[in-house]
Amino acid sequence: MITVFLIGAALATELFPIMKTPEEWRAILSPQAYAVLREEATEAPFTGPYWNHHAPGVYSCAGCGNPVFRSQDKFDSGTGWPSFTAPIAPDHVGTRQDFSWGRIRTEVHCARCGGHLGHVFPDGPQPTGLRYCINSAALRFTEETDQK
Repeated sequence: MITVFLIGAALATELFPIMKTPEEWRAILSPQAYAVLREEATEAPFTGPYWNHHAPGVYSCAGCGNPVFRSQDKFDSGTGWPSFTAPIAPDHVGTRQDFSWGRIRTEVHCARCGGHLGHVFPDGPQPTGLRYCINSAALRFTEETDQK
């Protein structure tokens, strides 16, 4: 049996290591996290808990716990969303073209569960020149603790 999942408005043609039905996702995600991760919604700028968050640690996908960004790669883009210069590892996120809103953008998703994280733009600081503009609702933060 083949199950087809809808992610946002687009038909999900990719298979991910973690696949759940919409009902299963709704059971484990908050309504806002579900809207962002599974329906490709965007939270309002300057409203999420991580846009102005500066503690050292790791940001993981709120859907599956996959580590996706590090605080050391975070910067203040002035956009109101958490922004990063690079993912924690290239294979922890995926990208695809997004044609919504009458523009061509590059959507960023979790490589483990396919959850929508945000978008990446070519206007970030060095060393990458990229700005990964990510929804706080798509993230969970684990603070780095000093073990000394």
